[in-house]
Amino acid sequence: MLVGIAKLASESERLESKRQVEYFELPSRSILNRTKPGMPFAWAINPYRGCEFGCRYCYARYTHEFMELRDGRLFEEKIYAKAHVAELLRKDLRKAARKDGIAIGTATDPYQPAERRFGRTRSILQVFAEDKGRHISIITKSDLIVRDIPLFLEIKRGNVLRVSMTITTLNEELARALEIRAPRPALRLAAVKRLTDAGIDVGVNANPVMPLLTDSEASLDRLAAAAAEAGATHLGGGLLFLMPCAQKVFFPFLEQNFPHLLKRYQQRFEKNAYLRGPYQEMIRDRVRKIRVRHGLTGSGAAPQPELWAGDEQLELFPL
Repeated sequence: MLVGIAKLASESERLESKRQVEYFELPSRSILNRTKPGMPFAWAINPYRGCEFGCRYCYARYTHEFMELRDGRLFEEKIYAKAHVAELLRKDLRKAARKDGIAIGTATDPYQPAERRFGRTRSILQVFAEDKGRHISIITKSDLIVRDIPLFLEIKRGNVLRVSMTITTLNEELARALEIRAPRPALRLAAVKRLTDAGIDVGVNANPVMPLLTDSEASLDRLAAAAAEAGATHLGGGLLFLMPCAQKVFFPFLEQNFPHLLKRYQQRFEKNAYLRGPYQEMIRDRVRKIRVRHGLTGSGAAPQPELWAGDEQLELFPL
């Protein structure tokens, strides 16, 4: 007998279908989810379950297993748009302190193709545009984000807003193989330029940094240079981590495209999904030096909003 999210998924109404993807509307009880301790933000919002971009390394594939969808391919073939997101967010924000960071797009991309059809991310942003005193971040791989520049400008008048664009590599052939249906790196860089030209604080994430694929100093340096030229203020460099659900997709990708790396990856990740030790320190040091070289920081420094009243005052007089 299905219960919880699996039951809700089984009752989801089909919204639309195309050749390889089905879209459903997922009944939801909340939209704001508390994160684990130690995260740089207290709350996460993911307007969609599943992601059509089909990134080979995606760690979020396991979330479909909660809905009893255990074939990893279903994560990119069955996309669930959460229902009534604006109403849920207005309700959920009552439990979130204004000083708490809220991140949009931590598991699935908020600007994946479903967003063009169903606009759930836009509905969420419209709620934040009505609010003040929040600390909001959004992360994506899609140039569709430029559609919402007017909304971002309104949000940043009363809230701290940071935008991050993930660009794993500037190598278009490798990017297409790794992130099958995500926009090309050049399109993402162009989006960074449009956002920064509009006055929005933007960072670029070189995530995930993958051993012997995207981790060379030359590769990371080219990306940092392009990010700085596009107006980005900060550069991220998080290491690849491979949960078992991701290994089932990533290892066959390596076997087909980089067979000489397969055994090394299997040895590295068979006991631990995370890369630890000297390699981790080497990449951290490499990314730090590259940031300095190109005048980038490790995190954004968004300016104080025009309508900012201060966290303490906003707690005393909530809107």
